[in-house]
Amino acid sequence: MRTASLLAALTAVLTVTTACGSGQAGPAGAQGGKTDITAAMYPLQWLAERIGGPDATVTALTKPGVEPHDLELSPAQVAGIEATGLVVYVKDVQPAVDEAVEQHAAGRGLDVASLVKTIPSSAGEQGEGETGDAAHDPHVWLDPSRMAVIATKLGDRLAEADPAHAKGYRDRAAATVADLTTLDGEMSRGLSGCSSTAIVTSHAAFGYLADRYKLRQIGINGIDPEAEPSPARLAEVAKVAKQEKVTTIFSEALVSPKVAEVLSTEIGAKTAVLDPVESQPANGDYLSAMRQNLSALQTALGCS
Repeated sequence: MRTASLLAALTAVLTVTTACGSGQAGPAGAQGGKTDITAAMYPLQWLAERIGGPDATVTALTKPGVEPHDLELSPAQVAGIEATGLVVYVKDVQPAVDEAVEQHAAGRGLDVASLVKTIPSSAGEQGEGETGDAAHDPHVWLDPSRMAVIATKLGDRLAEADPAHAKGYRDRAAATVADLTTLDGEMSRGLSGCSSTAIVTSHAAFGYLADRYKLRQIGINGIDPEAEPSPARLAEVAKVAKQEKVTTIFSEALVSPKVAEVLSTEIGAKTAVLDPVESQPANGDYLSAMRQNLSALQTALGCS
């Protein structure tokens, strides 16, 4: 009897200890009272950190300086996805993330492209067969107005999952929307009255930016930044760029500028960087990177 009583007491102690250390008092994926969020790439990490604030722990899958399209997940990252409370991602950008969410986080994935109106992957001018598998262009974060919609809906999703901190999530989402709305206004005003509207980009990541601000994107490559354009495609882009009197060929930080440099030499243009904000900037954040894009576009397009 004494042994049985001792075992019962020990079992009770272990049960209480395990419950206290498990983080089960909060929403699924909560640790230490904070919601655990996994963000697939930088712009979503930025949003999650802004909106989650002190009530969330955000883990980024893509490290700074890594081309997100090429991401391969480690076993530890897959395990993290399986344990997290919410995975914020963009479907059809990172196949490894899509697969991990489908297999290990069903019901806990938030595809932000599903929250906004999308445009076809073939929007703008780009090489044939270079649009990737996506039916829509996945680069939704390059339109601040769409990012504002995503911010509101992410705040609502977190508030529903973690009611104890709902006000904080929604307040921070509203503050983020205000910042994005300010940025959107700056870009709308800054890109009106330009002498040109044609932008030649190393890959067709800027469809949403072009759609929002009435620009015309001419992508050397399609959705996939690593694709090699054919000689015929280069000749076609060069012809259009000359017709449009394009003064600048845009390259980007994480992809070799070689093709952009060859094309710029061919048509007598210069090169500049237009950041698809797929990785954390060396300095600043999403907002400052987009403002640098605005400045680069104003110079290239002759905006007053």
